This record gives sequence, C-alpha cells and structure tokens, in this order.
Amino acid sequence: MTQFSIFAVLLIVVVSAFILPPLWLGLRSTSKANRKEANLAIFRDQLAELSREKAEGSLAEADFEQARGELQRRLLEEVEPEAADGAAPATHGPSRKTAIAILVLLPILGLLGYGILGNPKALDPTQTAAPQQMTPEKIDEMVASLAAKMQANPDNMQGWLMLARSYKSLGRYDEAVQAFAKAESAINDDPDQLASYAETIAMANGKGVTDKALKLVERALKVDPKHGHSLFLAGAAAMEAGDNKKGIAYWEPLLEQVEPGSDIDRMLRSGIDKMKAGK
Repeated sequence: MTQFSIFAVLLIVVVSAFILPPLWLGLRSTSKANRKEANLAIFRDQLAELSREKAEGSLAEADFEQARGELQRRLLEEVEPEAADGAAPATHGPSRKTAIAILVLLPILGLLGYGILGNPKALDPTQTAAPQQMTPEKIDEMVASLAAKMQANPDNMQGWLMLARSYKSLGRYDEAVQAFAKAESAINDDPDQLASYAETIAMANGKGVTDKALKLVERALKVDPKHGHSLFLAGAAAMEAGDNKKGIAYWEPLLEQVEPGSDIDRMLRSGIDKMKAGK
C-alpha cells in the first residue's frame, strides 16, 4: 500500500495543478481538444509508471487495478461535456472559494471513495499481511544457506556476525563461538558484540564467564565502562570467583540502568545482598 499511497498523493497534486489555477486566478480555459490531449498525456505517463512498478514487483496487482481505476475516474471528471453548440468554454472570473473547497475536499473524497470501494484496512500500517509461517526446518535451511555463503565469502565480517547470532538463538553455541571467532577482529571496539561473544563462550563451555570470555568482557568495559551487558557478566564472573567486593562494584552501578522492581532489578539486589553478606 505504500506505493499506492504515494501515487494517490501525487495524483492529487497533479489534478490540483490543473484545476486550481483557473479557479484561483480566473484564467481562460483551454479548448476542449487541448484539455483532452493534456489529460490523455498525463494518463499515459501515469499508467506507464504504474505498469513499470507492477512489473518490478513493487506494486501488487490489486493496488495496480485500484490506482488505475482511480486515475481514470479523476481524469474523466476533468473533461467537460461537449457544449451543445460546439463552442469553446467561456472565460470566467476568479472563484477562490471553489478552489479552496476543491483543495480541501479532494483528498477527503478520495479517502471516502476508497473506504467504500476499496480495502480501508490496507491504509492502516498496523494491518499487515499474515507472515509466512516459519517452521524449524525452514529456519535451519536459512541458517545452512547463510553458512554456505560464508564459506564461499569468508571475508564478510557482518555475515559471520549474523551467522553467530543465528547459531546462538538456536542454542548451537559451539558453532556460534566459531562464527564469532571469524569476526573477532571486526568487533574490538563494539561492546555489544564483545559481550554477546563472551556470553556465547560461557554458554558453550558451561563453566561461566572465565578465561577467554572474561577477557572479552574486560575489553568491552574498556570501550564503555558503563556497558550494561558487560557489567552484568563481569559481576557474575566476580561472584563465581568469590571476589564479592569486585562483584558489588560491577553490579551496584548497574542498578541505575534497570527498571526498579523489575526481575533483573530484584535479581541484582539479591546477588548484591548475598555478596555483602559474604555468602
């Protein structure tokens, strides 16, 4: 519907450009033959543009038919009926009230007409088409396809990161660690990626944030000392190592970044209390 909405706005502008100046300024109307010729030229150009968009796949068939019908209707409305004596239309004085009324009513009438004849829900951005159901098999196929592409293009760092995140979301932590390792040189200054890499290593080895994972967290905190994910992992590592003082130093500043009363807030406060108690 985005393409149709853009076209409808452009159509209003074009039609207004032809209708409003004569009414506003009292210009002499062109002859009927000239007007028909101009209208047909506009129709051909706009119809060609619609056909091109439909051929490219950017405009759906239903939207194409709706837009074409609306274009035809508005252009036919512009063409004045033949005068009984075949004379050219007479001149007229300015009619600014009529011009303003048309300017206001044109989009309103267009929307009302579409509401009656078209599909009003299509204008609502919240009403989207039902997404294609993604089965586990399809997801595995997509990830496998991405992995194959990365083997053929191993210098694509962003591709490796995408593959790493995909493996991580699927719980395939060992493969995620390998993918992260391929792109490690590209994330030295990215605390989000460094923390995600460290967390993945901890999940893969099942031993918590130690060794390589801890070094990644420390590197992330050098880039951003207030990075929330890294502070959490660093505090968890200190708590696991029995370094309660360091754990408290990491987690207390993190309380300022979480919503009071949330699950993470309660978990952090409980951990801090235990570390303060030396448990």
